[in-house]
Amino acid sequence: MKQIITCSLPILIFLTILGCNSPKSGISNKDVRHSQKLIGLEFENERIEMMHDYLVENKAGYDSLRNYSLTYETFPAILFDPHPFGYQFPEKQANPEFLIPDDVCVPDDLQEIAFFTIPQLASLIKHKKITSEALTQLYIDRIKRYDGQLQSVITLTEELAMKQARQADQEIASGNYKGILHGIPYGVKDLMAVEGFPTTWGSKPYQDQILEGTAAVVKKLEDQGAVLIAKLVSGALARGDVWFGGKTKNPWDLSQGASGSSAGSGAATSAGLVAFAIGTETLGSITSPASRTGITGLRPTYGRISRQGVMSLSWSMDKIGPLCRSAQDCEIVFSALYGKDPQDPSTNDAPFNQVKKAPSELKVAYLKKDIEGDTTISKANILAALEVFKSMGVEPTAIELPTSFPYDGFDIILRAEAGAFFDELVRSGEVDLMVEQGPSSRANSLRQSRFIPAVEYLQANRHRKQLIEEIHALFKDYDVIIAPSNRGRQLLITNLTGHPAISVPNGFDSKGRPTSFTMIGNLYDEGSILALAKAFQLATDFDEKHPPLFVK
Repeated sequence: MKQIITCSLPILIFLTILGCNSPKSGISNKDVRHSQKLIGLEFENERIEMMHDYLVENKAGYDSLRNYSLTYETFPAILFDPHPFGYQFPEKQANPEFLIPDDVCVPDDLQEIAFFTIPQLASLIKHKKITSEALTQLYIDRIKRYDGQLQSVITLTEELAMKQARQADQEIASGNYKGILHGIPYGVKDLMAVEGFPTTWGSKPYQDQILEGTAAVVKKLEDQGAVLIAKLVSGALARGDVWFGGKTKNPWDLSQGASGSSAGSGAATSAGLVAFAIGTETLGSITSPASRTGITGLRPTYGRISRQGVMSLSWSMDKIGPLCRSAQDCEIVFSALYGKDPQDPSTNDAPFNQVKKAPSELKVAYLKKDIEGDTTISKANILAALEVFKSMGVEPTAIELPTSFPYDGFDIILRAEAGAFFDELVRSGEVDLMVEQGPSSRANSLRQSRFIPAVEYLQANRHRKQLIEEIHALFKDYDVIIAPSNRGRQLLITNLTGHPAISVPNGFDSKGRPTSFTMIGNLYDEGSILALAKAFQLATDFDEKHPPLFVK
């Protein structure tokens, strides 16, 4: 992405209240006295007078920063490190292996294919029982038929998709089969740049934005022969399920939103409009829509997948991951995407190791207090899931997450970093064009970010470092931690520490809507949570359920 914006330099410099909205003529002592109330300090008049010239110099410095351009791709010089002291990367064991079955048949009702897993679709394509072009047309037709109800698609890339599908068919016919994703149609959250198409970030100020270049994740999938059919809804600037065109719906209940900013990825996958989708998570935007729409969502370890060409909300918290019909599909897509990218300084060469242990061989814990404190049907469903694990020989150990941390203060990390990325949007006043303008809206969050002091941002990150050490000490004796998806602090904590998690469907509520539970893994050990999730899905059929309105 090479579009240029004018904004201030890294977080440490501009996140102070004193440089914003002050008259060009300078800063008065009265301004300083009033500002103290926002940061919980009170200096004597003599001290304020002493600071005055310094603050004027600071203000001039802030103004000078805004005269220099930064690209959207520019990371701050200070990078988040999720690793505990002395952390050792895992050693590579073997390349991931995925079997393509030979016995998959084309059903009498072709619409059933829309809900096939990736291995099933790959079997049909590899063995030439269906062409990629026909499969792609099936999904495109479903988008045209159903998306008016769901509002999950921002841009249908039909011409590109048919071109890629025909190319896939030609390559396969000539014996150049690239692997399990070859010819499979998918969609990406519209935070990811695709050459020649709008990248709207789900927000009205960027509705017509076309960025140069294509995101690394899209290029990787293209190289493996996958077919891009749609850019899917992101809630405005990666918040919620409301975008400039409306609200993305839950396919199981059209009166309900799809939740989380990867709402389009969740809804489209659940409704059989794509074979799989790519989303992003900063604080629940993969796991939440996966839970709401009854699919499986994998949030990998921080830094696992390149964010080059993808909108930033929080440089130190953003992750990219797959939303799929099953844990097996998540594993396939994740294995195609992870790895080092020189254009994303947060990525590394840590290997991905498939785990082939029996469930009884895995060391499993569960957040007993959080589960028992739930008062909804989700509690009954997760307790039932625990019984399934016990039938496999898993005897989970009860643990609790630490309580002695300033959890109410950690949110300023995300908000401050978002304020940096969208600095020009706020200063230009175009933030007022965003659809949602209420107290909990992204627009309001971006405005208030200018009132977060740099000192408090750094203090929050110091506490975050201590949290990383304590969570590592708690988790290191276990392979998998079972947790409720929407209760307690696990979502906040693990997004701060960078741990991987997977959301798995486990039943339905009283209105027939899906519920889920979450499994958390150690850093870079996606393999263990995927292995246990796959075992659960072999023993149950929740991942095989599809929203009745779209099974036609």
